[in-house]
Amino acid sequence: PPAALMDFPAARRARSRESDPRSASDLNVALDECMTAVDLFLSNKFPEALASLQAKTKDSMYHALTYATILEMQAMMTFDAQDMLNAGNTMKEAQATCQKFRKKSTVADSFNNLVHRQNLEHFTEEEIHAEICYAECLLQRAALTFLQDENMVSFIKGGIKVRNSYQTYRELDSFIQSPNYAKGKNYLHFEGGVKLGVGAFNLTLSMFPTRILRLLEFVGFSGSKEYGLLQLQEGALMYSFRSVLCTMLLLCYHTFMTFVLGTGKGNVEEAERLLKPYLARYPKGAIFLFFAGRIETIKGNIDTVSNPFPLGKESSRTTLPY
Repeated sequence: PPAALMDFPAARRARSRESDPRSASDLNVALDECMTAVDLFLSNKFPEALASLQAKTKDSMYHALTYATILEMQAMMTFDAQDMLNAGNTMKEAQATCQKFRKKSTVADSFNNLVHRQNLEHFTEEEIHAEICYAECLLQRAALTFLQDENMVSFIKGGIKVRNSYQTYRELDSFIQSPNYAKGKNYLHFEGGVKLGVGAFNLTLSMFPTRILRLLEFVGFSGSKEYGLLQLQEGALMYSFRSVLCTMLLLCYHTFMTFVLGTGKGNVEEAERLLKPYLARYPKGAIFLFFAGRIETIKGNIDTVSNPFPLGKESSRTTLPY
């Protein structure tokens, strides 16, 4: 299969051969179990996916993040106020779980990003993954705020939290390009997380009106659409736990955001290319059928839309009311 599509069972077999039980076994097991849960989720087995994760959400950063992410995806598709509230609260709890695994820093470190960046080379693999998971929790909480208020300005309502997430992604992006970066056993999953965050921030910020973007640049934010798309494209092609999220963000951009915000034309051909391997692997997957229907709508093929959507409704009858 193409690199963009994570083969979860194959990944587990490969990882079992490569694991270092002395230093990365807990992280390996967590990623394996979470990849299984994601596979269930993409196969419309939402209750089973959540049930497989719930017991470890207080003790594993990846279980906590994956559990909250699944709830957030459900909330984004139902747009139900209670679903969004539950997802936001769960993501906040996931953030607290991730905090337990972050490297303990001094007061000086917390106020000095340069010191923090220089110390990244001394982080353990678990600590560096905790940084990316923590930043991802903040990013997803910001996305929920944006959806709840239906206003792009609300994206920055998180204030210092959003800025912390943005700064963390920037530091980690610089770190993986530095000569001090030593790849751990799970480096692809870590680097995929960096590309997801850096890409999401750059792409989203680039879509703000010029007047607001200038204000954001004044307080340290900046966004390049080209760089954001590149990061997400690279993340989607990586053999990474987060490749599907990179793909979904790109699909959202090409099929929704460019049309709703009037920032340019969506690339329907690129969206079809991204979607094809996932439709092949998950032919009844509600999320992928949803995007397939959206693409056909954009192309004006209304008759074709009537084919995937009934199947999408059937596939998600108990979880995602369209």
